[in-house]
Amino acid sequence: MAEYKAPLRDIRFVMNEVFEADKLWASMPALQETVDAETADAILEEAAKLVGGMIAPLNREGDEEGCQWNEGAVSTPTGFKEAYQTYAEGGWVGLTGNAELGAMGMPKMLSSQVEEMTMAANFSFGLYPMLTVGACLSINAHATEELKEAYLPNMYAGTWAGSMCLTEPHSGTDLGIIRTRAEDNGDGSYSVTGTKIFITGGEHDLTENIIHLVLAKLPDAPAGPRGISLFLVPKINVNDDGSLGESNSVSCGSIEHKMGIKASATCVMNFDGAKGYLVGELNKGLACMFTMMNYERLGVGIQGLGAGEASYQNAIEYARDRIQGRAATGPQQPEKAADPILVHADVRRMLLNMKSTTEAGRAFSAYVAKQLDLVKFSDDGDVKKKAEAMVALLTPVAKAFMTDMGLNNTIDGQQVFGGHGYIREWGQEQLVRDARIAQIYEGTNGIQALDLMGRKTVANGGEWTRLFLQEVRETAAGTADEFRAPLLDACDRLQEVTDWVFDRAATNPNEIGAASVEYLHLFGYTAYAYMWALMVNRAQQQLDAGSDEQSFYEAKLVTARYYFARLLPRIYSLEATIKSGADPLYALADELF
Repeated sequence: MAEYKAPLRDIRFVMNEVFEADKLWASMPALQETVDAETADAILEEAAKLVGGMIAPLNREGDEEGCQWNEGAVSTPTGFKEAYQTYAEGGWVGLTGNAELGAMGMPKMLSSQVEEMTMAANFSFGLYPMLTVGACLSINAHATEELKEAYLPNMYAGTWAGSMCLTEPHSGTDLGIIRTRAEDNGDGSYSVTGTKIFITGGEHDLTENIIHLVLAKLPDAPAGPRGISLFLVPKINVNDDGSLGESNSVSCGSIEHKMGIKASATCVMNFDGAKGYLVGELNKGLACMFTMMNYERLGVGIQGLGAGEASYQNAIEYARDRIQGRAATGPQQPEKAADPILVHADVRRMLLNMKSTTEAGRAFSAYVAKQLDLVKFSDDGDVKKKAEAMVALLTPVAKAFMTDMGLNNTIDGQQVFGGHGYIREWGQEQLVRDARIAQIYEGTNGIQALDLMGRKTVANGGEWTRLFLQEVRETAAGTADEFRAPLLDACDRLQEVTDWVFDRAATNPNEIGAASVEYLHLFGYTAYAYMWALMVNRAQQQLDAGSDEQSFYEAKLVTARYYFARLLPRIYSLEATIKSGADPLYALADELF
C-alpha cells in the first residue's frame, strides 16, 4: 500500500498557474492583507506534512478499530484525539473562518486544497473538522453577535466541534415533514425535543463540547419546509462568562455500524427538552442551513476527489511493481520473468481514467471554490451576481459528478490490483467502502441531478447554463484546434439537450426527472473538458516559453488528449439516453415491477 503524498505540484499548477490565485486575491480588498502566494504556499506545505505524517498513518487502523459507543459516550480510534488536537492547534479548523473572531479568514480556493489532502489521507478523520467548519459558516452568517462571540472562537480553535442535525427516521430529503419540536422558553432560549439520525460527529471524544445545529418546528409553524427553524443546541451549556456549565439534555442513543468511514461517528441523537438558541429568523431555518450546504456539498465532492487521488497513487505504484505477462509488442523488461502490468492496455485505460478525471476534478473544485470566494469577497456587483449564479448551478454537479467519478476511480484502482484489491491489507477495498457514502449523504446524487435539471435549469429557462457555456466557448476560442472542436461540440450538445428537456417538460413534467441523472453527467463531462482546456492552454504557454519542466507540462497535454478521445465522447450516449424521453421509465405498470 502506497504512502499518501500530497500532490503539491499538481495543486500549485491549478492554483497558481491555471487560476492565478494570487492575482485574484490581490484584486479583492478583503483578501489583500490576508493571503498572497507565499502565504498560500507555506500553508499547503504545512498541510501536506501534517496529513502525510500524522493523519494518513491512522487511516487503516481507524478503519479496523472504528468508533465505540458505551452508554451514550463515543470514543474514536486510537490516535485520533491526539491528531485532532494537533490539527486544531495548527489553526486548520479555523482556516477560512471569521478573522475577527480568531480564525484565519483564508479563501475557499486555498482551503479546498487542504480539504483534498485531508480527505485523501483519511476520509473519516476529515469529516470531523468539515462538520465544524460548516456549522461555523451558518452561525457566522445568521446568528446574533452574542451567539457568534460565545461560540465561534472555541469552534474555530477546535476546542469545540460542530454538527448538523437534519435527518430524522422518517424524514430524509423531505425535511418539510420533520417532527422535532422547539418551544419558546420566554427567556431567549427554546426547548428542543426530537430524534435525529445519521448525524456525523454527533458525539465523540475529540473536543470538550459539541455545538449542534438542529432543524425543528415551533408548534404554530406553517406546514412543510416554510415552517422550519434552525437552533444552536450545545452538548454542554455555556455560562455567561464563557465557561462550561451543566450538561444539556442531549444524548447519543447509538452509533451506526456502516459499510465504510468506520472511524467517523455516525450517531442517533436525542434532544429531550434541550436548551437551544434561534439562529436566524423563525421559519427561515432552511435558508440558514443552505448557507453551509453550498460549501458542504463542494466538500463532499472533494471527498470523492481525494479518494480518487489516493486510489491512483496506490494503483500506479502497484502497476509499476507488479509483473505479469508480456507487452503485446514484445518484452519490455526481458531480464525479468514478466513485464510490469503497466504495459497492458486495460491497466493503462484504468490508470488514465483515474488520472484524467482526478486532475480535471481538482481544477473543477478550485473553480467552484473560486466562485464561492467571488460571492464572499468581491466588491464588483456584476462579478458577484455571476458568481452566485455559477455557485447555484455548479454545486450539484460538484457534489454528484465528483463523487461518481471518485467511486469509479476507487473501483478502477481496486481492479488494477486484481485479487489483491479485494484484500484488506492493500487498502483499496477500504477506499471503495469509504468513497461510496459520498454519493449518498448531503443529498443523494439523484437528488442533486434533479436539483440541477429542475430548479437550476428548467425553472429559469436555462439562463445559468447559457451563462456558463458562454464562458466555456470564450475559452475554447483560444484553445488549440485539437481541443477546440470537441469542446465546442460538447457545448452545443449540452445547450441542445437543455432546450430539448425544457420544451418537453412544458407538457410532461416527468421529463425533468427522467433526464436528470444523464443530464448531470453530460454537464459534468463537459465541465471537465472545460477544465482541461484551461489546463492545456496554460501548459502550452509554459512549453512555448521553454519551461524547464517540459515533462510535467507534456504530461498535461497527453492526459488531456486521452480525456478528449476516450471519456468526453460519453456525452453522445448520454444525449441519446436523455432524448429517449420519459416514456420508457413510466411504461411499466407499478404492479409489474
